[in-house]
Amino acid sequence: MRVLVVGGHSRNIGKTSLVVDLIRAFPEAAWTAVKITQYGHGVCSIHGEHCGCAPDEDTVALDEEHDRNNRTDTSRFLVAGAARALWMRCKHGRLAEAMPQLRDALQGAGNVLLESNTVLHFIKPELYLVVLDPQQPDFKESARFFLDRADGFVLRTPFPAANWPSVSPRLLESKPAFYQPLGGPLSPELVEFVRRRFFDSVTLRS
Repeated sequence: MRVLVVGGHSRNIGKTSLVVDLIRAFPEAAWTAVKITQYGHGVCSIHGEHCGCAPDEDTVALDEEHDRNNRTDTSRFLVAGAARALWMRCKHGRLAEAMPQLRDALQGAGNVLLESNTVLHFIKPELYLVVLDPQQPDFKESARFFLDRADGFVLRTPFPAANWPSVSPRLLESKPAFYQPLGGPLSPELVEFVRRRFFDSVTLRS
């Protein structure tokens, strides 16, 4: 199993859109795509407000998507061409409890796309891409903690950053960066970067 992780520094900057774009760019990979949502105190870490994503009884819930209505993020993964789409939900700070269930669900998967920053506490992916919008001043602690592990940045707006005083400009300049406005196509350079860094020496499933 090979893992590509997509993270981001803030909400609503197109992490899911990047996952969808990558699935479409490499359909032969037969991706298993996973969205990880952490919640707490009735506030969803993805949307910033109560959304009903918390399981009714358990700390952890893992659901497999089968609907192709394109109305949910995991449905978008399937519509884009993923072989499987999973949604993992857990309380903030309890992702460790979710990992055994997630690993069981990923048994036999060849190429995995994970949308999360904090999952890097538990896995070492082959490739970690971080979505950045330099015009968004918010910078999540989880993204800042793992920023030095990023293999490349996907920029929604060009540098320079608006106001990230706790982020080293030298670190930002030290990584490959690929400009992709939200809703725009993947750049050929980013596609080639992923092909070379993730798929080299791998025979993709037909």
